[in-house]
Amino acid sequence: MGVSVSNPEKGITVVTADFPPVNALPVRGWFDLADAVRAAGRDPGTRCVVLAAEGRGFNAGVDIKEIQRDTKGHDALIGANRGCFEAFAAVYECEVPVVAAVQGFCLGGGIGLVGNADAIVASEDAVFGLPELDRGALGAATHLARLVPQHLMRVLYYTSRTATAAELHAHGSVWQVVPRAGLSAAALELAREIAAKDGRLLRLAKAAINGIDPVDVRRSYRFEQGFTYEAGLSGVADRVRGTFGKEATQ
Repeated sequence: MGVSVSNPEKGITVVTADFPPVNALPVRGWFDLADAVRAAGRDPGTRCVVLAAEGRGFNAGVDIKEIQRDTKGHDALIGANRGCFEAFAAVYECEVPVVAAVQGFCLGGGIGLVGNADAIVASEDAVFGLPELDRGALGAATHLARLVPQHLMRVLYYTSRTATAAELHAHGSVWQVVPRAGLSAAALELAREIAAKDGRLLRLAKAAINGIDPVDVRRSYRFEQGFTYEAGLSGVADRVRGTFGKEATQ
């Protein structure tokens, strides 16, 4: 359980998150993920990073229960926000291309990860969305806007609905949709094709592409986080978050 790193082939590093039962990452988990991705990118032997996850879903966002347990202040909320910021930035700023291998649900913070990846390979059952408004939070519209057109992003954000892998493939943001059993192989196949290029040239290409990006994702996401803090301080976040999980017991 936690974040693990493997090197299945020359030039390819796989960073895997495993936080049962739903890969809702605790504060430490986000920082560990960020550290692993940055370390992989710094490794001169790595030419492509595959970001993967164990379990039925790729990522369910932050561990809401960890935040709910923090009744004496806002340390957990601040930690989660900082951890997400670092993890998203680590993927975007990774010195080599990052391929996200997504299965099942990719929600909340998961959108921040894949929205900053260079390529996405998804299983047929993958769904993508931001249930933030149902969880007393805000954020990652910056990254959802990298996956779908502007007006669709707004509708998905306001309604907390999800989009399927097939729908994102139609928009061009998901490279390939495959049966779940073939997800790892498909992600490695794309990573292998990328890793076959000259390593130094790949790093220059990544820096060049990031340099012409029309949106500064770090600044844009940080701006969003300010409203998350405002929601927390005003009490509206706790009020909405307090209903989390209760629907299933009623």
